[in-house]
Amino acid sequence: MRDLDVLGVRVEMPTNQPIVLLRERDGDRYLPVWIGAAEAAAIAFAQQGVTPPRPLTHDLLRDVIAGLGHQLAEVRIVELRDNVFYASLVFAEGVQVSSRTSDAIALALRTDVPIRCEDAVIDEAGVVVTEDQDDEVERFREFLDQVSAEDFDTPGGPSEPERRES
Repeated sequence: MRDLDVLGVRVEMPTNQPIVLLRERDGDRYLPVWIGAAEAAAIAFAQQGVTPPRPLTHDLLRDVIAGLGHQLAEVRIVELRDNVFYASLVFAEGVQVSSRTSDAIALALRTDVPIRCEDAVIDEAGVVVTEDQDDEVERFREFLDQVSAEDFDTPGGPSEPERRES
């Protein structure tokens, strides 16, 4: 099991499909996960520390878990099948609940729990970034500094100039 950090979300062109990019904490692999626009916004909100005036779905789930006296211990990305990632919410009591990976990541960011990935999944889907590709990762980080969660609320996401590609 590998610990992952969330680098952020972006819209992949030309498909306009949002992805969340995770990075192996003690390694050099990245895990790109294609997600929906609503989940991209939820992840971006959590990363930016945005508190909506009314709870969003992931905020509500966090509050329900706490209100029932339970605690989320970690999120695990457990499987990759037919190009779909599968995750589990692992509670302190040992209970595991199946989850979409994007929802699990959004909840992990709101509850400050670790995101872990099965070795087999990162071995299969992880991407090693070479020095030549480091520039692309740096552009991605610059993009993250410029994008806001509201960019994912629009049908097309950020426009091409907002991607800041050179």
